[in-house]
Amino acid sequence: MLKERRATGLLGGDVMGKKGFSFDIRIQIGAGAYVCGEETSLISSCEGLRGDPKNRPPFPAQKGYMGKPTSVNNVETFVAVNAVVDKGAGWFAELGSRGSAGTKLLSISGDCRSPGVYEFPFGITIKALLAEAGAEDAKSLQIGGPSGQMIGKEDFDRTICYDDLATGGSVMVFGPQRNILEVVDYFMDFFVEESCGYCTPCRVGNVLLKKYLENVMAGKAEPGDLATMQEIGESVKLASRCGLGQTSPNPILTTLAKFRSEYDALVKEDKDGFKPDFDISASTTDAKEIAGRGSAIYS
Repeated sequence: MLKERRATGLLGGDVMGKKGFSFDIRIQIGAGAYVCGEETSLISSCEGLRGDPKNRPPFPAQKGYMGKPTSVNNVETFVAVNAVVDKGAGWFAELGSRGSAGTKLLSISGDCRSPGVYEFPFGITIKALLAEAGAEDAKSLQIGGPSGQMIGKEDFDRTICYDDLATGGSVMVFGPQRNILEVVDYFMDFFVEESCGYCTPCRVGNVLLKKYLENVMAGKAEPGDLATMQEIGESVKLASRCGLGQTSPNPILTTLAKFRSEYDALVKEDKDGFKPDFDISASTTDAKEIAGRGSAIYS
C-alpha cells in the first residue's frame, strides 16, 4: 500500500508535484516495551537503541529523532486533524463536551457482553458507556490502562473527557465476582517486570509496593502498613524519572482511595506488636518430605 502511494506521488519527495514538500511513512515494529509509550523512549527505540527515556530538556520538539525536531503523536490524533481539515474546526468543536472537543476511541474489554473498540463523543458518562458494552452490573472499571485509575459505582455518573476522566482509550470492566486486590496485584506484577530499572524509585519502589500488597492479601499486614503503602506510592510518583514510574503506583493509590474497605477487611492489629513475615514451617515442607520425618524443632 505504501509503495503504491509513493508510485502515485502521494508519499515521498515532492508530494503531488509540489517542489520541496516531502512526506513519507515508515512502519517500524517495536520490541513491545511498555515504557515505549513514553515519547522519548519511543524515539530511542526508533533510533535502534534500547527503549529508555531520555533526559529533558532538550524536548523532542527541539531535539528528537536523530537529533532533529520531532512531534510524537498517535494515529488517532492524525485522524482527528484530517477531520478538522476536511470539515472545519467549527464542525469538530461541536462534537464532544465543552472542554474536550471531538470523539474518543475506547477499547472496552473485560466482564461485558460486547467488548470491542467504540467511538464516542467526549462527555459520555460511564453509565452510558457500560450500557452500550453490556456491563450494567460492573463492580469497577480501570480507566486508562494499568497506570490509570480504578473507579467504583459511585463514579459511574462521571464523564470521559480531559476535565474529568481522562484516558488514552483503555477501559477494563470488572464484574461483581472479581477480587479487586487480585487485579491490583496483577497490575503491580506487570510494572515490576516493565520497569527499565534506570531509577531507584521505580526499580525498588514498585517491588516494595507489591510485597506490601501481597502481605495484605495473605492477612499478614497491619493498618499501619496501608499508610506505608500510600507513602511509598506517592514517593515513587514524585521521584521517578519517566512516566512509567510516575504512574505505576496508581493501581494501589487509586484503590486505597476508592476501595479502602477491600484492604481494611484483610488487615488487623497484632496484640503483641509483632507479625511474622516468614513461615518457617511452610518453608521446610519439602525438606520434611525428602527426609521422611518432621523437624525436631519445628513441627
